[in-house]
Amino acid sequence: MGVIGIGTKVGKLTVVEATDQKKSGYIVWRCRCECGGEILLDTRCLQRGTRRDCGCTSAVHPGQKDISRMRFGKLTAVRPTEERGRKGDTVWVCRCDCGNEVRAELGQLTAGNKKSCGCLSRPQLKDLVGRRFGKLTVTEYAGKWAGMHRWKCMCDCGKETTVGQTLLKSGKTRSCGCLQAAVYRENLKLTEGTSVTLLRAAKSGRLIKSNKSGYNGVYFDKRRKLWVAQITFKNRTRYLGAFRELGDAVKARQRGEEIYDEFLEQFDRGNNCSRV
Repeated sequence: MGVIGIGTKVGKLTVVEATDQKKSGYIVWRCRCECGGEILLDTRCLQRGTRRDCGCTSAVHPGQKDISRMRFGKLTAVRPTEERGRKGDTVWVCRCDCGNEVRAELGQLTAGNKKSCGCLSRPQLKDLVGRRFGKLTVTEYAGKWAGMHRWKCMCDCGKETTVGQTLLKSGKTRSCGCLQAAVYRENLKLTEGTSVTLLRAAKSGRLIKSNKSGYNGVYFDKRRKLWVAQITFKNRTRYLGAFRELGDAVKARQRGEEIYDEFLEQFDRGNNCSRV
């Protein structure tokens, strides 16, 4: 807006007269609102249009930018508050297209850093009831936590489980866990409660993680100051003796592993017969 004078209209305001006051070097004008109220505003405020009524319909103070009813993404500015942001910006109440209300700083809105109440960044809720994902059938919505929608599912094995929507849609979860358990059992090749895979690993000299002696089934008894040999087979641990020398304990363990050899031979013979 150009020159301000008597009769100038700004929104609902009409300039009535100049006063003897000045603000930051600018003339302060008496303005009359359409509602009948009056307000004093300086030339700069009128030129910028930062105040367009006496306060009857707007809570915007002189010097503030009025963004009432302006849209920013999914947000529509409703009214300013008395709050100020970190940089001194006015905090506005905004209504999102989804129906929620949120407070946002003026600078966030005008810079495009705030475009919704947060719903744009949330995963969209899909109706998955009745759909199958691997062995899982979705039965009902379980709610949302940790930023993810959750669904109750019934597994083909009969067990109920709750799974995140993203995990279902991406295929990362396809059962209640029974598929992984089946793969685990298959990899271990369990026979009579004993893992053929682990026995072969032990025979090859592969150490278990907790071993400190360098030999499976051999450990040092600090109380007796002896090397102890033992072996676990079919869920039973057998004591093979205690020795002053490590080498003697290792030999005892090696002799004990003969039961492994017999078991593995029987397993291999059984598999060969089943293939014929």
